[in-house]
Amino acid sequence: MKESDALKLCVIMPTYNNGGTLRDVAERVLAFTNDLIIVNDGCTDNTPEILASLGEKITVVDYGKNRGKGYALKKAFEKARELGFDYAITIDSDGQHFPEDIPLFIDAIKQKPNALVVGSRNLKQENMPGGNTFANKFSNFWFRVQTGINLPDTQTGYRLYPLKNMPSLCMLTSRYEAELELLVFSAWRNIPLIPIKINVFYPKAEERISHFRPFWDFFRISVLNTILCFVAIFYGWPSRLIRKWRSHE
Repeated sequence: MKESDALKLCVIMPTYNNGGTLRDVAERVLAFTNDLIIVNDGCTDNTPEILASLGEKITVVDYGKNRGKGYALKKAFEKARELGFDYAITIDSDGQHFPEDIPLFIDAIKQKPNALVVGSRNLKQENMPGGNTFANKFSNFWFRVQTGINLPDTQTGYRLYPLKNMPSLCMLTSRYEAELELLVFSAWRNIPLIPIKINVFYPKAEERISHFRPFWDFFRISVLNTILCFVAIFYGWPSRLIRKWRSHE
């Protein structure tokens, strides 16, 4: 029996046209859990064949059309809850995250069972795209404004979510910035946010497959942060203070 079984923990992997790395990442994840949910977010490459070949080892969520990472996570969380899981680790399928770090998340949640565990990358390591470092500092700053909390990496997708305590997902966006939205709303609900150091692999620029569109994606992040700052004034900060006050009654 694996540790993930005792915790009612699954791993969620959204994927969009990462056929070159998907099988390797999936097989490495399966070394640590018997419960892997892969979301086919409208892939047009050989992903369906890879998923079919993995057979009953995995659970597949497939809705045909590309809808974005936020929507993929929403459908995966719904499936995880339906299957009775209490926790879900999210990991990317492009090979940047190391499945071998899964035990680090399990150790962290054992110590703080109601926490949201956030992987923190080394943003100074070799081949780290310069844009990633800037985007993370930008995101970290606005996250601190919106919640009063310092986190070293608010843009990582490698996280462990406590499914029972999580707020609803995709209220404002269905794309990859939904992960930031979810982090902010979790902070407003006073869910403990615990950063842990993780490994990350970035191939050379010419070998990298990225779906990031610098102008439009950064524009969407900026719009989202503007909305979240406004919501923070009238909902986020007051609700957080009320929850803290009630917890001390």
